[in-house]
Amino acid sequence: MPQASRYTGRNRILAALPPEDFDRFSPALQAVSLSLRQVIHDVSSPIEHVYFVEQGVCSILTIMADGSAIEVGMIGSEGMVGVSAVFGSATSGQHVICQIPGTALRMDAARCKAAFDESAAVRMAVLRFATALINLSAQTAACNRLHSIEQRFARWLLMAHDRSQSDIMPMTHEFLASMLGVRRAGVTVTAGELQRSGLIRYHHGQITIRDRDGLQATACECYRIDHERFMGSSQNQHLLPDRSSRIPKHAA
Repeated sequence: MPQASRYTGRNRILAALPPEDFDRFSPALQAVSLSLRQVIHDVSSPIEHVYFVEQGVCSILTIMADGSAIEVGMIGSEGMVGVSAVFGSATSGQHVICQIPGTALRMDAARCKAAFDESAAVRMAVLRFATALINLSAQTAACNRLHSIEQRFARWLLMAHDRSQSDIMPMTHEFLASMLGVRRAGVTVTAGELQRSGLIRYHHGQITIRDRDGLQATACECYRIDHERFMGSSQNQHLLPDRSSRIPKHAA
């Protein structure tokens, strides 16, 4: 029999699988690119595929009747988009878009549910992520109610930075306002304050993190909780970018 091979990519759900389980299901995985603002799942649309993110960041948005939106979850290489499909959901309850371009391994949703049903290792890895995602949404709800725009902005940037592979992120004020559930003017003022403090640089729709330690000091307690939950306790922590040291300040 051929020797089982261990997954060598960045997705932490797949990395948690024993080689024999990964070999069993890997033929159903297809490498795909995720482009900026790509709609991956829309509200009430069929969940035809799930995506195991390897690079980039996806946002889970709740859309209100008037069209306004707010981010309720963020997924990077620690997880998968479309996790509700393994629990039997045929359609998406949220709007999911790619906010930082990257790559993923796509799998037919029905095949993924079969893998979930057949393998205890797959169930354990997926359920661990699903629990963390639920906790993240609960933390975000409390954060949006209790903390300032500046604290939430810093937290959001740090969370995106943890899940991305670059200090430079494509981001417009309109998009950030939607993510944080605030007016564009509030994002403009807060971004200006963070830039004057030397923590970020905002130019032509891109945010560059210049002082990560300073952002951590500005962010609310929710960031530390999120970071420990998603990054610090993983058995596959080595798969994540090392964000432990200070980011050198770039030239203005």
